[in-house]
Amino acid sequence: MLASFVGFYSLIFGLGISLLIIFFSIKNFKKSNILDSKILTFSFLQMFLVFVSFFGLILSFINSDFSNETVFNNSHTTKPLFYKISGTWGNHEGSLLLWLLVLTLFIFIFLVNSKNQLIKYRILTVIFQQIIIIGFFIFLLKTSNPFSYLFPIPEEGLGLNPILQDPALAIHPPILYLGYVGSSIIFSSVLAATTLNYINSNWAKHIKGWVLISWIFLTLGILLGSIWAYYELGWGGFWFWDPVENVSLMPWLALTTLFHCILVLEKRSLFKSWIIILSIATFTLSMCGTFLVRSGILNSVHTFANDPGRGLFILSFLFVLIFISIFIFFVFHKSDNKNFSPIFFLSKETSIVINNWFMMYFLSVVLIGTVYPIFLDVLSSQKISVGPPFYHKLIIPFLIPFLIFMAIGPRLKWIKSELKNKLSLFVLLIISVLASIFIVKNFETNYLLNSILVGSAFYLFFITVRDFFSKKTKKLSQNMAHFGFSLLILSILFNNIFSNEIITNLKVGESYKVDNLEIVFDDLTKENKKNYVSYTGVFSIKDENFENILKPELRIYNQPNIITSEADIKVTLFKDNFITINNVQNEDYFNVRYLIKPFMLWIWISVLLITFGGLISLFNKKYE
Repeated sequence: MLASFVGFYSLIFGLGISLLIIFFSIKNFKKSNILDSKILTFSFLQMFLVFVSFFGLILSFINSDFSNETVFNNSHTTKPLFYKISGTWGNHEGSLLLWLLVLTLFIFIFLVNSKNQLIKYRILTVIFQQIIIIGFFIFLLKTSNPFSYLFPIPEEGLGLNPILQDPALAIHPPILYLGYVGSSIIFSSVLAATTLNYINSNWAKHIKGWVLISWIFLTLGILLGSIWAYYELGWGGFWFWDPVENVSLMPWLALTTLFHCILVLEKRSLFKSWIIILSIATFTLSMCGTFLVRSGILNSVHTFANDPGRGLFILSFLFVLIFISIFIFFVFHKSDNKNFSPIFFLSKETSIVINNWFMMYFLSVVLIGTVYPIFLDVLSSQKISVGPPFYHKLIIPFLIPFLIFMAIGPRLKWIKSELKNKLSLFVLLIISVLASIFIVKNFETNYLLNSILVGSAFYLFFITVRDFFSKKTKKLSQNMAHFGFSLLILSILFNNIFSNEIITNLKVGESYKVDNLEIVFDDLTKENKKNYVSYTGVFSIKDENFENILKPELRIYNQPNIITSEADIKVTLFKDNFITINNVQNEDYFNVRYLIKPFMLWIWISVLLITFGGLISLFNKKYE
């Protein structure tokens, strides 16, 4: 109870500190010879107070303090300690408090690491960031208080959703939020720089690090979420175009586009207007994604009706931020159109423009597919679901030229260029097409489309591999990221083409045989765990060349009383053997789902390679 008391009043004092920071920032802006030390001191104090508040919530979860409504709704005395702690941010209120903690941490780091920048620019960035921070303070205290008091005090809590009780999901939200909140610094920085007409190469060099940090954490967060969904939800795949997945993909696409444009601004002072728009869009998408997921709007459009105060605040806060952004863009930004004239068709700038077109198209498709069902439900009460076929039909045809331009673009030079080594580029294209035809030919699939798509992915793959051994190419970070992306596309394509699935109902002692594969249900064991009962099936998977023993599991949790299915996956270098079981109601039979998923490991590895390319660029002092 004491921890909740301290945590609540730390938030109130933190809000007061925000007002003081804005007051001293405005005062310092008028006399901006040096940065007022009070701003840095109060920023640290604000970060410390939010940390105390967050730590107070963690202590409340650890001690099972059910006088705290957030703890009561999301914890239970029998829950393991690790999941008591992760339950702190596994809910709406706690996750927003984590957002606030990272916001205050990042603005303090920004102040410490921007000593070489203009004083007015630093002060304005602090002011814009504090507007966002104040919005979160008010949102937490008014509509989403993580320290709401319950009386009489319940003896037991409702427990955390069992599917959230997993190590990957425990670390997935904090890493994802680091990516989201990193975009807030980009947002505040670009508004400050636009106001001062400071969008130039010096600003680009400074903000590029924040773009990369945000992009790296967002990539890792998406990866962890994808891995968790693969083995925990039992879906048997890495991506299903679920709305919750899409809201993290959209800011990633915007950030990737922004990073490429920042490179152009750093080198040639182009795309200033477009960079401002992308910076604003990235943060807006991050905010929308977090609020849509945490408010439940994606699951039920009527969440606003159930909690009109929370919904109205979300909409009002987003409107205010977007209005401020648009106002600053149109009033303070001075467009420099002459910078766009000297772009030749064959140049690095042109390749990045084309990259932008494709990325914005992909972003538009994902955005429409995600928000259209929400608006349709609001306007007509008609519920529809936008599934993978929609995205595949609209994205795959445009992915082919995108991969080809991605292969050729980095070979070009700034301003004006000529394609060198045309023969080797043509030879690699022929090899890529032949390789794709050879692979796709023997499978019942869309022969023409898959041949071209696999061929274009191979083309990017072969060119990036060649660049690793080229003495002329020294852009290791770019090569690593593009190589990882080509490997990702190839792994996804092979996964889709070569996957196999078997679904059947079996009881203990029975077997199922199809072609050369036999699935034998050998045994079923029961075991009592700390907060659930485990039923583990033992299956023998037999083929001409191998025999595997797989042990999928059903868990019946005590609080809340929910049954979950835990997949057993045998991971090898080139394929995963994946099996799940579900009980058939009022029967002795179990529904068995067995999948062969090729190249799953390489999907995860390829994303890590892409992230590693970003890390190399972040720590590489020389311009690439």
